[in-house]
Amino acid sequence: MTGRYDFASDNTAPAAPEAFAALAAANRGFSASYGDDEVCAAAAQVIRGLVDADAEVRFVASGTAANSVALAALCRPFEAVLAHAHSHVATDETGAPGFFGHGLGITGLSGASGRIDPEALAKALRAPDSAHHQAPAALSLTNATEYGTVYSNEALAALTGAAREAGLKVHLDGARLANAMAAGFDPKAAVKAGVDILVIGGTKAGMTPAEALVILDKSLVRRFDARLKQSGQLPSKSRFYAAPFIGMVETGAFVERAAHANAMAAKLAALSPFKVAHPVEANGVFVEMDGAAHKRLLAKGWQVYRFLDGTVRFMCSWATTEEAVEALGADLKAVA
Repeated sequence: MTGRYDFASDNTAPAAPEAFAALAAANRGFSASYGDDEVCAAAAQVIRGLVDADAEVRFVASGTAANSVALAALCRPFEAVLAHAHSHVATDETGAPGFFGHGLGITGLSGASGRIDPEALAKALRAPDSAHHQAPAALSLTNATEYGTVYSNEALAALTGAAREAGLKVHLDGARLANAMAAGFDPKAAVKAGVDILVIGGTKAGMTPAEALVILDKSLVRRFDARLKQSGQLPSKSRFYAAPFIGMVETGAFVERAAHANAMAAKLAALSPFKVAHPVEANGVFVEMDGAAHKRLLAKGWQVYRFLDGTVRFMCSWATTEEAVEALGADLKAVA
């Protein structure tokens, strides 16, 4: 039986037509290289409009690179980043933040369903500096979170405010920012709250590999391109990383496609006979499923994985169909 990857990850989906149309439009004639072209300039302007800020924008190939370069710019090697213990930067980037940051550390914080608990943050901020551990220099937040939940504008502002009052910089991992926006989050609120570097994910939103680094604190811009070059993240043909953002954001597809993914997740959660472990606020569904049932589901061809908290994760994308959700729902009932 050929495996089905419809729900394994939103990375497994094809690219959206709006992204490909923009790529085709960018693939005409000769152009300046290393980001000094008209396409990158236009994409940066589109993103400035999205966040309503006069930010510097750079385009890279992966979320891991975007997060790691961002955190390296916010911390010195003997300092640490405060992040949720199950965040992508803490669990799924193979030490890349520490590698790019020449030794910076990640301090994991607790919090239900992927959202940092305010008291856990407050406790970490109260801890005295010591020569024997890496004191925090930055806070990293994720919206939507690894568990498919979404920080409200107010909740994110409260965490960001506490960090900035303590003298920390703030990074926002927006690998699924489109899904958070479709659920009501406003990226302009993140800017007003004081986020210093925002990563806007394109890949999971329906683009070809493309992530945007939005540098809101312009004091970080000096020699940032040299940092990207040293990290292997200053592509010569940057226009092909930038173009999909024009196609997706200008047409409204960035949020509209994410809204569809979120709706498919809600539909799947309603069909699931297994207990849903986390609130379904974006495009992920996490269910409590024993090993035997998981094996039966895999035997039916559905490729889905057990997550960090022991639940089984189902991710919906812009390309998820109602027919696929219904087929999976029927198979879930069969293996329950």
